[in-house]
Parts: sequence; structure tokens; C-alpha cells
Amino acid sequence: MEVTPNHTQTVTGWAAMNESGKIEPFIFKRRETGVDDVVIKVQYCGMCHTDLHFIQNDWGITMYPVVPGHEITGVVTKVGTNVSGFKVGDRVGVGCIYASCLDCEHCRRSEENYCDKVTLTYNGIFWDGSVTYGGYSNMIVAHKRFVVRIPDNLPLDAAAPLLCAGITVYSPMKQHGMLKSGGSLGVVGLGGLGHVAVKFGKAFGLKVTVISTSPAKEREARERLKADDFIVSTNQKQMQAMTRSLDYIIDTVSAKHSLGPILELLKVNGKLVLVAAPDQPVELPSFPLIFGKRTVSGSMTGGMKETQEMMDLCGEHNITCDIELVSTDRINEALARLARNDVRYRFVINIAGNSKL
Repeated sequence: MEVTPNHTQTVTGWAAMNESGKIEPFIFKRRETGVDDVVIKVQYCGMCHTDLHFIQNDWGITMYPVVPGHEITGVVTKVGTNVSGFKVGDRVGVGCIYASCLDCEHCRRSEENYCDKVTLTYNGIFWDGSVTYGGYSNMIVAHKRFVVRIPDNLPLDAAAPLLCAGITVYSPMKQHGMLKSGGSLGVVGLGGLGHVAVKFGKAFGLKVTVISTSPAKEREARERLKADDFIVSTNQKQMQAMTRSLDYIIDTVSAKHSLGPILELLKVNGKLVLVAAPDQPVELPSFPLIFGKRTVSGSMTGGMKETQEMMDLCGEHNITCDIELVSTDRINEALARLARNDVRYRFVINIAGNSKL
């Protein structure tokens, strides 16, 4: 049966209208609040590198106009009659997932991110056939299943990127047993994902080594993020000195690179997880795999139960992202800097334009 979208709520947003890459003000409609929906006044929205790809149609799948943003935090202003887990005034967030089929094996295990019918928070097709618009906007309507609670001690601005960067590194850490102390973790790349991985690793009692191409990041890694060690990946002597020293590696680099030298840092039976998406295939030589019985796997975001678990743990350990707050009239400037990786470590848009909550 065809469903006719009932979109009547006027929203102010910021959208890319074409491949020029420019964001501009955009007025559009959100759907009416359903019985299972939560209405959220958006306070903050993180800026992910994925936003750039969609804005510029790098993957050839953008449906213009596109309203980016999947790191959304705000306050509940209304709930549907079937909603019992949230109330007006609650501090909440919406991440990368906006909908799924709710009934497949993955949804039943709360692995909604692997559902064949998963709908992204923006540039996705919702149940009613409409295109989803993201968090570069002042309000969003979300199904209760895809909303998470933000712990009271976490500021909404610095918590926003946890809904993407945080869950993206937490999910494989949980899957591969990195939540218990005593192990050793290597983090390749010290950016939006990498700096959160370091914080998680330290909070969970792991010995953390940052692996970077930039010697200039060593002081930041050691002094600010409390990493235990630092390796310049282009320094062959340093790399050889750390051979077979790590239990796990999380690779956050989104540029083409070889996994061979990185794999040599793993112990026998070590695990390397790719969480970034380079636009070209990475190099994967077979010898470091064969002679070290090592495993290479991938991971993308996480399910809703896992996302809430991650957010609660961040509340317990007081983990937030290191951010730079920008106003809505500086989105394009921030996107240009993001394209140059000129941010430590995540831009967050102050959608509501008010003071920190």
C-alpha cells in the first residue's frame, strides 16, 4: 500500500542545493508527529566528513537538496501517545540511523545498522517514501527507537559527535573484547575518530599507542589525550621497535594506505579493525596475515542498544569529544576547513545559537 507523506511542520534548515558544495538556508517540512515519534528541538549538530561526501556528491548517490547532519543533540518538545521512554524536556540525541524494518534478524538483535532496509538520518528514504533531512536544522521528528538519552553530566555540544565518531569506534571495541583492561591498543590516525578511540582505550584500561604520519601530534597525543606511546608510521626504526607489541589496532585513516606495516605491529592472533572508508582500496599484503595469524575486519557505526550503552559509559567516564563550536553562518567556512582536516577534532554547529547546555 502506498503511503502519502504527511509533512506539515515548517522547519528552518541549511542545505546543499547542488554539487557546488555550498550550504545555504533552506525551509522545508517535517512530518506530523506520529504515535511513536519524539519531536526534538535541535541544539547542536556535529559535522562529519561524511557530510562533505554527500554535499559534493562524491559517491554519486546524493538526492538534492540535501540537509546533512547525523550527530544531533537537543531537547524533547513533544512525544507521541505510544512513547513512554521519553518526556518533554529530556536531553536526547539522534545519530546515523533514522529507521529500519524493525523485524529482520538484525533488527531483532538491535543491529539496526545492518538491516537491509536501514534508512540514514539524511539522504535516505523513509517508510512513507519521503527523503530524510538531517540535523543542520532547528527541529527533527524521530521514531522513539532511534533516539538516545544523553547523560546529564555531558554537555550537549561536546556529546554530539559521540553519536557517530563515538559509536563507530565503540562498536568494534566491544565486539573484539577491548573493553577489559590489560590489553594493548594501537590507534592509527589522530582525528575525529582516533581521538575518541584513545579516550575509550584509556578509560577501559588499555595501553594505548597512537600511530600517525605527523610527528607534530605526539605532544597532543601524550599530554592531552594521555596516550602511553606514539609512533611515526613513516619512521621505520620506530615501527620495527614496536613489532608484535599490540593486541588490537583501530585504523581510522580515510586515505589510501598500506596495511602491511601496521599489521606487523600486532602480536600473533592480533586484530585490526577498519572503521574509516578510503575512496580507494587499501593495500593488504598476505604475508603479515599468514605469518602472524592476524585478522582484519571492518565495522560501521552500531545498533541502537549499543549506542545507548556507549553514551551511558561516556557519562560514567566523563568522555566527550574535543570540539570547535561554529555558528550557522559559518558552516561553509567550517566545511572548507574540514576538507583540509583543519580541525581538532570535530566541528559542532550551534544550531540554537544559545549558550552551552
